[in-house]
Amino acid sequence: MDIDLLGRTTVALHVITGAGATGSATALLLAEAGEHVRIVTRSGGGPEHPLVERVAADASDPDALTALVEGARTLYNCAAPAYQDWRTAFPPLAAALLTAAERTGADYVMLGNVYGYGPFDGPLTPDLPMAPTTAKGRVRAAMWEDALAAHRAGRIRVAEVRASDYLGADALSLFTLMAAPAIRAGEVAVVPADPDVPHSWSYTGDVARTLVAVGTSTRPEVWGRAWHVPSVSELPLRGLADRLAAAAGAPPARVASMSDAELAALAAADDLMAEVAEMRYLGDEPLFLDASETVAAFGVRPTGLEVVLAEMARTPVHSPV
Repeated sequence: MDIDLLGRTTVALHVITGAGATGSATALLLAEAGEHVRIVTRSGGGPEHPLVERVAADASDPDALTALVEGARTLYNCAAPAYQDWRTAFPPLAAALLTAAERTGADYVMLGNVYGYGPFDGPLTPDLPMAPTTAKGRVRAAMWEDALAAHRAGRIRVAEVRASDYLGADALSLFTLMAAPAIRAGEVAVVPADPDVPHSWSYTGDVARTLVAVGTSTRPEVWGRAWHVPSVSELPLRGLADRLAAAAGAPPARVASMSDAELAALAAADDLMAEVAEMRYLGDEPLFLDASETVAAFGVRPTGLEVVLAEMARTPVHSPV
């Protein structure tokens, strides 16, 4: 809600690009709080709610996006091109989002990940510099650095919310696509990762709550920086698989690490899997996402793992990659 010049309460408009698990969850959180949401996708999809307006448009078109963001309090980007198209499709999308935020004066909240940090020995904190070593990491880092430069120049107000690998109903991650279907079927889950190293996992509902907490904040210190999503678990992949199998009533989980040769063979036959190899370091080394500042600033705490796994256990199984 906003307050007009006469002190009257008005309904704020929030624009969200992308209607995947995080974009839809963010839209519903805002709508259920009485806010007007406009969700923009190529197909015009999104959750059904009286306060959610679904619009079919190309978010990479700066003029079309500007018209849709006009009058909005906040612009949230939860959209991403197909994984194999990041190098070519993400830059024009990022440029259009920046342009729309600058032209309209809307606050801009970016949904990001940990790719821009590059390999790092120790907990990832949001003040770490961007040091990517991969092509997709450089794409993500450039998006943030361009937005931050615009913020520092006074052209926009921006913040980025960064998450680790997703869990939840309809979440898309290597775990949900490659491990969860096999686990629930009682089959061996073969993953391009070391299944026995600790790993931070992000629940899509907690991602949405962090996005909304940042995007609706009126405190100046919230902006011009990144915030991490509190992790629902730091279990190794094997431990997470065991817990999912139990929640789904499936046989005990069996997990195996995919060899480099096996991954190379998959990559040769599949464009998406070809993009996985350069990010393998994220699954082969311990990954800890420090979100203590988010908890302290906003009181956003992670959902219980048992709640998340129960949600995943009662939803349809994604087709494996």
